[in-house]
Amino acid sequence: MPIVKLSTKNQIVIPKEARESMHLKGRDELLVVVKNNLTIIMPKPKSYRETLSGIGKGVYGKGYVKKERRSW
Repeated sequence: MPIVKLSTKNQIVIPKEARESMHLKGRDELLVVVKNNLTIIMPKPKSYRETLSGIGKGVYGKGYVKKERRSW
């Protein structure tokens, strides 16, 4: 597991294996998500719609949505 050091300008260098894994190149934008003591860095999606499309598939059981719509 690579270790990075924060520079005096508060910058870090993302290790080569991480950049290659995320298919990053110069000037790409990254998202930084902070939750309590955990920080997650990930590439900014080109399209949030495409990234989130289908993420909820299978959350509700078969027939649940139809039953709910009929109750309206």
